[in-house]
Amino acid sequence: MSGAATDDSRSAAAADESPLRIALVAGEASGDGLGAGLIDALRQRFPNATFAGVGGAGMRDAGMECWHDCSELAVMGLAEVLRHLPRLLRLRRELRQRLLTWKPDVFIGIDAPDFNLGLERRLKEAGIPTVHYVSPSVWAWREKRAAKIGRSADRVLCLFPMEPPIYAAHGVEARFVGHPMADRFPLQPDRGAARTALGVDGSPLLAILPGSRLGELRRLLPPFLDAAQRLHHQLPGLRLMIPAANGACRQLIDEALADHSLDDITAVFDGRASEVLMAADATLLASGTAALEALLAKQPMVVGYRISGLTYAIVRAFGMMRVDRFSLPNALAGSDLVTECMQADCTGEKLAAALLPLLSDPSATQADLMPEYQRIHSELRRDASRNAAEAVAGLLQARRKR
Repeated sequence: MSGAATDDSRSAAAADESPLRIALVAGEASGDGLGAGLIDALRQRFPNATFAGVGGAGMRDAGMECWHDCSELAVMGLAEVLRHLPRLLRLRRELRQRLLTWKPDVFIGIDAPDFNLGLERRLKEAGIPTVHYVSPSVWAWREKRAAKIGRSADRVLCLFPMEPPIYAAHGVEARFVGHPMADRFPLQPDRGAARTALGVDGSPLLAILPGSRLGELRRLLPPFLDAAQRLHHQLPGLRLMIPAANGACRQLIDEALADHSLDDITAVFDGRASEVLMAADATLLASGTAALEALLAKQPMVVGYRISGLTYAIVRAFGMMRVDRFSLPNALAGSDLVTECMQADCTGEKLAAALLPLLSDPSATQADLMPEYQRIHSELRRDASRNAAEAVAGLLQARRKR
């Protein structure tokens, strides 16, 4: 009996000391960046860990074995999702079975809630600890989603400080880890260096970020460029800078600029959005992560956005939107820090009227915004990848103690 007990204890010890298997699934390029940072931070804690799942170039370079590329999951828009739904459901079934066979010590779903939360729920039911990294916007949409997310994830890692209290109200464990983008941006950007790097000079400079999806571009480029035309008449020295997310976006941008006769005063860049934001005097952009990026670049901004009329009517009719402020800077400030022009207000005339004072006296505008921008930046700048790795490690340690 004593020999058998000794063998069992040795087996248990060996199991405890065996290299960890960590599975991750990122659904698009932004998630790939988060995943790469998390893998690097986890490897510092667990040098012998094995990483596998779905990701992109960043996660592969960090040492993860990619069973599928994250581009296979990056589907946007209702019509496109419906067209790809059979393929996505089949991929999720195959991935779930492969994960159940591989038996990871923890599964981390990075954003992509429509794909990951269902996968997490089935893995959690099978006894695999699950983490969801990047909370869906429960602060803006129906708060009851927090409880549903808790049925899928043992732990939620939040990028924003207002999110964990919402989960706590529904008995879900969530931790604020900070935002990786805040770690990348300097607290005081060097506008001159950014202009030199981009090869632009003169003032005023207006950055235009109309989104990274073709549907967004088609909806937003017309009012955004109409606003730019109006501003150019009032500020003849105005120059425009537009970062294009990819080749398809660049083609659409180039065509729209020619239609509005703005190509002569516009520099279009392949990517380089962060540098464009740091170089500009003011920015016109779509609501979303770009607005946070503009805040971190300490940019005066106007946020404009449109969705289809039918979608907007449904959102309002069913009370799906909980807030009156759409943009992240205003949500984080809890006040009207930047101007928002949404739906019917997203017109060239209204956008230009909101931008004109920002471009007319950019130094004064930046001085007015800087204290609150700095406060929010400092609050989000927490070394997010390290904190996320600590939260995952804590879940693993708690699991092994059971």
